[in-house]
Amino acid sequence: MSKEMAIATLIKSGPGSSIQDLGRIGLARYGVPHSGPMDMKSFAWVNHILQNEVYNAVLEIAQPGFLIRFDSPTCLALAGGQATISLNGQEIEKSTMLSVKSNDELEIGGFQTGALIYIGIRYGFKSPKVMGSRSFYSGLTASGFLHKGDKLTYFNDSNATPLFNAKAKWSTDWFQTDRIDVYPGPDFHLLEDKVKEKLWSQAFKISQQSNRMGTQLLELVENSLPELPTNPVFPGTVQLTSGGKVIILGQDAQVTGGYPRILQLTDLAKSILAQKKPGQSIRFSLMRK
Repeated sequence: MSKEMAIATLIKSGPGSSIQDLGRIGLARYGVPHSGPMDMKSFAWVNHILQNEVYNAVLEIAQPGFLIRFDSPTCLALAGGQATISLNGQEIEKSTMLSVKSNDELEIGGFQTGALIYIGIRYGFKSPKVMGSRSFYSGLTASGFLHKGDKLTYFNDSNATPLFNAKAKWSTDWFQTDRIDVYPGPDFHLLEDKVKEKLWSQAFKISQQSNRMGTQLLELVENSLPELPTNPVFPGTVQLTSGGKVIILGQDAQVTGGYPRILQLTDLAKSILAQKKPGQSIRFSLMRK
C-alpha cells in the first residue's frame, strides 16, 4: 500500500470550520486551552469506522457551502449532523463511508439536522502539530479556521475502493433531545434553592453569541452569588455570572475563570450541546451519584 503524501484543496469554506484531533492534553497548567472536537462522539465514530488511531485529525465542518478536492484516492467517513452531500456535483446516498478518486470534489450543502459535521480520512489529516496537537486554535496555529485555498495534506490510499462488505449506519437520534445531563459544579452549593429550581424547571435557548469558546444561553438566572477568586475550569463547565448569564464553556475556552462554576456537563451532554443551533432549547437534568 502506498503512503505517499497527497493534497486536498479547499474550494469553498464557511466560517467556523477547522481541523481537530484529541486536543492539547495536559497543558492547562501553562494556560493552553484543550481544543479538540466539540462533538467527541461523532469524532470518535469516523476514526473508528476508518480503523484509524483514536487521535487522528478530522475536519469539523460548522457551515454549509464546504467544497474540497482530493488529488489522490482515499477513503472518507462522515458523522455528526445530516446534510446534503454531493460528490462531483451529484448528491450521494446518506452513508457513513465513501471512497474518492483523484480530483474528486466533495461538497457539504444545507444541514437538515445538527450543527456540526465531521469528515474523517484514512490515516487522518496531516496538518502541522503545534504543542503536540494538530487542532486549530487562533494564536497557536497558523489560523483558527479553514479558508478557501487552503492545502490539506493526507496519505494517498491506493487501495481505496467504493465496495464495502457492510455499511455502517450512523444515527442522529442520540442528539434529538433537549436533555443536557449535568453534575453539580464546585460552587453549586452556593446557589439558593429557588435558583436551583429554576435551573431544573426552565428551558434555555441557545444564543447567537455561541462558538467554540462557549455557549451562551438567552434566559437570565437571577442570583446572589458572591464574588469568587479565579479557579480552574474545563470544557463543559457551566458558569453563572452576577448578572444572571449562563455560559457553558467549550473546547477552546480559557483554563481559568472567576465566575461561579455551578454545573459540569457529562461527556455525552457536551456532544449533544455541540449539535444544537442558536434558537434551539435545552433543559438541564441533574445526574445523581
